[in-house]
Amino acid sequence: MRFILPLLVSLGLMPSANAHDQQTLMKSFFSVVMVRGYNADGGLAYGSGVMIGKNEVLTNCHIFRATKEPWVSQGEDIYRITAVKADRWHDLCLLTTETLPSNPSEVGKSRELQKGQEVYAVGHSGGSASAITSLGNVRSLYDFDHGNIIRSDTRFSLGASGSGLFNSAGQLVGINTFKTIGKVAYYYAVPVDWLEELRKQPDDKFPIIGKTFWEEDEDKKAFFLQMAVPELNEDWPKLAEVSERWTKAEPQSSEAWYELGNAQEKMGRSKEAEEDYRKAVSLNGKNIDALFRIGVIASQKGDKDEVHEIELALMGIDKDIADQFSEAAGCTAQC
Repeated sequence: MRFILPLLVSLGLMPSANAHDQQTLMKSFFSVVMVRGYNADGGLAYGSGVMIGKNEVLTNCHIFRATKEPWVSQGEDIYRITAVKADRWHDLCLLTTETLPSNPSEVGKSRELQKGQEVYAVGHSGGSASAITSLGNVRSLYDFDHGNIIRSDTRFSLGASGSGLFNSAGQLVGINTFKTIGKVAYYYAVPVDWLEELRKQPDDKFPIIGKTFWEEDEDKKAFFLQMAVPELNEDWPKLAEVSERWTKAEPQSSEAWYELGNAQEKMGRSKEAEEDYRKAVSLNGKNIDALFRIGVIASQKGDKDEVHEIELALMGIDKDIADQFSEAAGCTAQC
């Protein structure tokens, strides 16, 4: 059964966009293009892409599976694709075009992101000629093939594969690629860090056919993908089983230990959960989810000193998260 869907998503403009520098947002906005092409049945395949250099567009490969002659467009202008480099497994394609206006995005690094950090996505949806922006935060970062797969809460729906995920400085850090099914979903971007290896690939040709890592059989997927569905379905024994295997396979993964602790806590095993959360924090002192839960457990035990320490730690990472923790811990003022 397929649990992950290709992105081809719709991004909704949110009022909090005013909190971001408008000049930065506009620069990202004008770096995004549409990528389209006719399928064999005459239907139109489409997605998004991000300009990263002169006549260069970075996008997803899976949008080219059924089209032999795609093109890039911006507004009413159309630009021919002259070459493509493809990394099918990582679902990244680098397009070379003709005479595309030069509005490239600055390229950042997924490795420099932190959980809780603000990000925003810009892409096209439903064939709309105008790009749309969605704001959110990094929810988790998963070390995978020398980059971080980024799970954020920048919501999207079918219509914008290949759209850009940007940090608050306007740097491109990921390409929005896939999501879990259902109204409550997890949203993933592949890291722009993979661009360096992609540039080394030989020129390819359309259509681009080949399985991606996120389309792997369920039991062969990366653990961070295996755990998503049981967590969303609140199947805590299954989440515990997957997380146990994850911690054994990747004992240095802070996220693996957090997920195991999450499953344990949901099953009423607070002592085991606390141990797992502390292991997660020992591996990554900025794992805000694990810190948060350690603080809540401390509050339940009446340990005011640790509650205060956790609040200060979270305050040093993200004030909004610290405020949420204070409320969850029952603090009427600062803990």
